[in-house]
Parts: sequence; structure tokens; C-alpha cells
Amino acid sequence: MTTVVTKPDLSDKRKPVDAWATVKRGLSLSPELRRGIALTFLLAGVATAGRIIIPVAIQQILDGGLTEAGADLGFVARMVVLSLVAVGVTAFSTGVMHLRLAVMTEVSLSNLRVRAFRHIHDLSMLHQAAEQRGVLVARVTSDIDQISRFMQWAGLMIIVNGGQALLAMVVMGVYSWQLFLTVMALLPIILYSIRWFQKRLATAYLVVRERVGQLMGALAEAVAGAPVIRAYGIEDRVRADLGEVIERHRAAAVRTGGFTSGFSGVSELLTSTVTAAVLVVGTLLAVGGDTSIGTVVAFLFLVQLMIMPLQLFGEAINEAQSAVAGWQRVLDVLDTPPDVADPGDDGLDLPVGPLEVRFEGVTFRYPKPGENARQATGTTALEGVSVRLDPRSHVAVVGETGSGKTTFAKLATRLMDTSDGVVLLGGIEVSRVRFSSLRHRVVMVPQDGMLFRGSILENVQMGKPGISREGVEQSFFDLGLTEWLAELPKGLDTPVGERGSSLSVGERQLVTLVRAALADPDLLVLDEATSAVDPATEARISNALENLTKGRTVITIAHRLSSAEAAHRILVFDQGRMVQDGPHRQLREEPGVYRHLYQAWEQGALNRASVLP
Repeated sequence: MTTVVTKPDLSDKRKPVDAWATVKRGLSLSPELRRGIALTFLLAGVATAGRIIIPVAIQQILDGGLTEAGADLGFVARMVVLSLVAVGVTAFSTGVMHLRLAVMTEVSLSNLRVRAFRHIHDLSMLHQAAEQRGVLVARVTSDIDQISRFMQWAGLMIIVNGGQALLAMVVMGVYSWQLFLTVMALLPIILYSIRWFQKRLATAYLVVRERVGQLMGALAEAVAGAPVIRAYGIEDRVRADLGEVIERHRAAAVRTGGFTSGFSGVSELLTSTVTAAVLVVGTLLAVGGDTSIGTVVAFLFLVQLMIMPLQLFGEAINEAQSAVAGWQRVLDVLDTPPDVADPGDDGLDLPVGPLEVRFEGVTFRYPKPGENARQATGTTALEGVSVRLDPRSHVAVVGETGSGKTTFAKLATRLMDTSDGVVLLGGIEVSRVRFSSLRHRVVMVPQDGMLFRGSILENVQMGKPGISREGVEQSFFDLGLTEWLAELPKGLDTPVGERGSSLSVGERQLVTLVRAALADPDLLVLDEATSAVDPATEARISNALENLTKGRTVITIAHRLSSAEAAHRILVFDQGRMVQDGPHRQLREEPGVYRHLYQAWEQGALNRASVLP
């Protein structure tokens, strides 16, 4: 049955992001960021206080070090030394603070990255199919990288500069209440502007982060599909599709840049207005004798220490909103409940030995967005299937495309859960079996023969981690593949390339069969291992399968009916229902779907033979 995937809504309409709630939730999932935070804040306080010393020293020098009798050089020298010490302490505190934040950030976010990656693997195959791979990759790479940049730079800026602004305001209040009120009269306008832009930047940056994920997905698909694109001459179409994704990313980034530039311009205008107001009012107060020249000059420095964070706040807000958007996307992944959940400590282990497989009234419907398997109301892929497969039996599953064959296999291996009914392995409901037991005892060999970058040896060892090279060679021997292995340029050390691209389809299948043999499962599910291979490789695969399937319960999804002939029993599916059950010889003679399929397959084989030279 073809999976019907509903694409996510890519509209630019977004609900406002609750930035503070997102940050609190993110911090709760990253406890390393909270450890030792008190010391980090103490260092931030020391660094902040050190910056205030300079304006205070200037005021003291102008008002106390310069008198009608001349300059008090001793007093001036003491103020200068005090200023130098303050600068040194500030620099040291800032350096240590940066180091602590860098270490805490990388440790905590690496753990968050691992957690997100594991959770993605826990999601069902249906959920993963509904998302572009690049989007999921972006959520554990670029989105978390954005959080890291914020924590190590913008977050630090907000902490230190925010403390600097508050401390500067306190000192200003002590120096001159008139000048302080002048600044406070204009501050609400600045704060309102920040809040107005912050709300819009939050939504805008969430769109940008989503566009980045879509762009990565489109690029990954275009690169991986390059051979098909060239073969069908669809370069123009792919370029047009990719250009559309790039344009959507550009439009989102430009829109966000517009908000950013607007915020920077408004911030610059407002801070310049505050400086001018302080200068005018301070001059009038100094002329009237209500304050000293040193106080006015120091006040101007303090105003700069207060408004400078506001000028830089725009850039920090950019990073903060992008980080919040990235954090929200990571949390969205972690908040997605796995459709196929591991019962964990409450689960059971499968009984020892070859497994009986039993379906009792099993129905599977594809879930629509927001639904799980039990709530699913989508297309029905399998309906009312009840069947028992004996231990050590070899059962073939046949049917036309979309009949429910693959769905049957995925339910038997619990790659998906049923909508109705139950699947039992060894008498235990499969949903109650611990993953540690299920994945060790039940193995499915997919049709595409997926391999990972590395050598044949490394790929085969995944079936049994820690097995020696000699053990791998013995497995090749047991499956009758020693001769084929010897034909390879580097034997077990032959590199397979990305996704096994250095090997042929049949050779990749041979490697996956050896990997499955090392896993030593009690239930083996094969998704037609001999399709799309040459006769010589098919003979090798068939011999390997004969050795591999001995003593095990085997389910073969047979696309070619030559594979079904060798099975003890054949299950025939049609439009999601099991319509026939029996051995090949019986089903071939009685009217029904199987005889029709077999006759069509025989005719196709004759036609192919007639065109051979």
C-alpha cells in the first residue's frame, strides 16, 4: 500500500512564540547549563561593576583632583591605579566567564543533540516519511548550532550588558536625580520599541529556521537523486523546484532583515535623543550650580554605558530570536510522542527459540496528521487479517502492488503498530516486548540493502558488535559466499561508498544477508532479496538464503513468484485482505488471485526468454 503523506503547512502564518516559556523548557532539558550558573553570574557581576569604575574615577578626578590650587597628582594617581586594577579584574572575570559558558554550552547541547537524534530514531517510519530528511537533520545540527552561538555570545551579551545598564542607572540616580529623571522619561519609549520588534522577530526567525530545514532537505534530495535527474533529463524542473525553495528562504530572510534594520535604526535614533537630552539638561544644571562639571561628564559616560547595551541589543535580539526558534523546533521533535513506544522495564522478553507469529483480527489504517495508529482514520492498508505462522516455517507473502504485503511484514516486526487487533510473537503481544529483545530476535532485511559508509567488514559487524574478523569470515563461509568475497579487490576491507554505492544492488544484498546471519534472529523477514539482480548473483543470494533460513521462522515478501515456490506456505493478499493461504502447488491449481498472478508471471518469463539471443 502506498503511504499517503500529508505535507506540513508551510504557510508564513505563525502563532506568536512564547520565548520565555521556550527558554525555560529548553533549560529544563539541559541541566548542564544550570550547573555552576551562580558562579557564572558572580563573574558577570564583577565584570559589570568593573566597567562602572571608569566613569566614577573620571568624576572623582575632575571634581576632587583638579582644584583652584592645581592638580592633586597623588589623588589622580590613586584613581588611575584603581581604574587599571578594575580593568584587569574585569578582563579576567570576563575571560573566565566566557570559558565556563563555552564548556557548559557545548556539553549540554551535545547531550541535547544526542537526545534529539535518539528521539527521531524512536519515531515511527510513517512519521519519518512525512518529514524531509534534511528538515530532521537540520533540527539536530543547524538549529542546535544556533542555540550554541546564542549561549556563547548573545546570551552573554544580554547578561553582562543588562547588568551594566542596571548598575549604570543606579549610579546615575545617586549622582543627579534631575538627569536620572530625564533618562527615565525616555526609557519607556525605548523599552516599548524593543518589545514591539521582539514579537515580530520571534515569528520571523521561526519562519527562517523552517526555511533552512526545507532548503537542506531539497538540496540533499537533489544531490542524492543526481543520477535519476540526469537519466530523465529533468534538470530544469529540479532547478525550478530548488529555485522556489531558495526564493522562499530568501524572502523570509529579507523580511527578517527588514525588521532587524528597522529595530537598529529606531534604537540608534532613540539613544541619540537620550544623549542629547542629558547634555542639554546637564549643561543647564552645571551653569546654575546644581551639579558639578565632573558629575555631568561622568553622567555622559554612564549614559553611554546604559544605552550602549540597547544599541547592541538589536543584534543580541536577532541571535536570541533565532535561537528561540531553533530551540522551539528541537522541542517540537522531542514533544512528538513515538508512535511505536518501547515498553522498557515494564515490557517482556521473547521466549527462547524459533518464534510463532500470530495475527488476530489485525487492521491497519494510515494515520492522518495528529493521529496515532489506534486513532487512524486514513487509507486502510490491511483489514481483518487473522493467521498463525508455525515456528521454523518459511512463509511467502504475495500480492499485487498495494495489496498490503509490506504492511504485514512491518506489523510483524513492529516497525508500525496495528489500528485494530493484535500481533503476537511467541505468544506475547508484540507491543509488550522490550525493544532490546525484539530487535535482537527479529530482523528485517529490506529490499534496498542499505549500507553505511565504511568497509564491508564494518557493515557486517553491525549485525553482531564486537565479533572478530575471523568470525565474519566464518559467516561468509557458512553462507557459501567465500568465493564471491575473494573476487572483491580488498576482500572484507573493500569500501562500500555512501549508502553502498560502490557495490552493485546484488552485492549490497549479499552483505546485508551476512549481517542478518550474524545477528542470528529467530524471526527473519526478507523483502524480496532476489529482485533486480543478474542470474549469477541471484544464484548466490538463493544459496545464501537457503543456509540463512535453516531453523528459523521466515517471512518472505515475494515480488517474484520464483521465491514463493520455495516456501512451505504462501499467503496471498488482495486489496488489504488475506484471500488465500496454502502451498504453491495447491494455490496454482485452484481458481483465485494466486493462479492469476502465477500465470501472468509465467507469461512474462516466456516473453523475456523469447527476446533473448
